[in-house]
Amino acid sequence: MWVGSSGGMEQALVERHGLAYRGIHTGQLRGVNPLKALFNIGKMVGGVRQTLAILNEFPADVCLVTGGYVCVPVVVACRLRGIPVMIYLPDMTPGWAIRWLSKLAQRVAVSHEDAAQHFGGEWPQGKAVVTGYPVRPKLLAAAQDRQAARTRLADALNRGGSRRTWIDTDKLPLLLVWGASQGARSINRATWAALDALTAHAHILHIVGTRDWSMAQDPAENPVAAHVRNPDTAPDASGPLAERYCAVDYLHEAMPDALAAADVTVARAGASILGEFTVTGLPAVLVPLPIAGGHQDHNAQTLAQAGAAVILDDADLSRDLVSTTLPLLQDADRRNAMADAARRLARPAAAAAIAAELRKLAQASDP
Repeated sequence: MWVGSSGGMEQALVERHGLAYRGIHTGQLRGVNPLKALFNIGKMVGGVRQTLAILNEFPADVCLVTGGYVCVPVVVACRLRGIPVMIYLPDMTPGWAIRWLSKLAQRVAVSHEDAAQHFGGEWPQGKAVVTGYPVRPKLLAAAQDRQAARTRLADALNRGGSRRTWIDTDKLPLLLVWGASQGARSINRATWAALDALTAHAHILHIVGTRDWSMAQDPAENPVAAHVRNPDTAPDASGPLAERYCAVDYLHEAMPDALAAADVTVARAGASILGEFTVTGLPAVLVPLPIAGGHQDHNAQTLAQAGAAVILDDADLSRDLVSTTLPLLQDADRRNAMADAARRLARPAAAAAIAAELRKLAQASDP
């Protein structure tokens, strides 16, 4: 049973995988005015009641939460019922909700050893268990055969035959540019401005994101909008730009192949980089979301300190994207060293490790 926020964006994703979903009320407490915070406290109390009702129908043996305000009513309700709780922290540093909820939880699973310090150290001295970041089985399989991933990716991107050999025509490296599901506007704009320099040395798969897809096709916003709309009829349809640049709004099933096929990526530094970039050995130029002291800074530093990534400030994107990315595209030895560094951080059995810890908690709570 998956419990999330009422009308939350996660509902469609969960139900797409055939899982039961129940929505509850919740609300943000930090960063809002006092009256709004008081109103949201009332919503959370209602969320506790809703969760208790759900537990009457679904008598859980153990609860797994991954942070966010929607988890507060769930954890409180589970503690009232004596149901053991495990938190999973995907990022390197916990937010307010996880810091507070960790006091009520029996265990906190973390992606990396350095994150254990926030919870008194590793079990049994503290509450942390180091499991790694769980990734999809399809990504693990794609990472085992990179050439097959490149072939499948080319097939997925095929548009009327024009893209069949798109990433294999001249054996240039593949640069994957993306900014999560909605995209990252600063990364998008910097990439469009840098295409002439980058396509001279690489193929580029640019996942623009659903939010900016209309902008990508607007000539007033994007100088290569014609190529986005239809690369086969663009003014220089036979030139390097059309042959080496492919823009899409989003990738669903083909995303594991894109991660496995790429030689370098330019991306934000959300928690998934700790799992996806490490199991695929993907060298990265990371552009953390520009929030002072945010989670993404710490995630990026973990890979950069291991030698698996370089960090580029969002404010410097337009100036430094080419000078930061081009040396990686031109130096296969450096890419290989970064890939090896990334793989040394990988924990491909993370999902199984989390499941094993959940079984232990459930068994320990049996009468």
